[in-house]
Amino acid sequence: MSRKCEICGKGTVAGNNVPRKGQAKKAGGVGQHIGVKSKRVFRPNIIKMRAKLDGSTRNISICTRCLRSAKVEKV
Repeated sequence: MSRKCEICGKGTVAGNNVPRKGQAKKAGGVGQHIGVKSKRVFRPNIIKMRAKLDGSTRNISICTRCLRSAKVEKV
């Protein structure tokens, strides 16, 4: 199963995990030190469900935002 919404096309996105040490200057410290960045993956909240598309019922993978905004009709 691909991690992609069949309605809006939302999928996985790569980014960085950034560790921060120290107290921020805004909070009265001497500033934060950024450590070594490591890669991470942001995954969308995808569910499988039965929906009515183009007059026919089929199983689709859909993100919960599309489901909540009623872009498909549940069966």
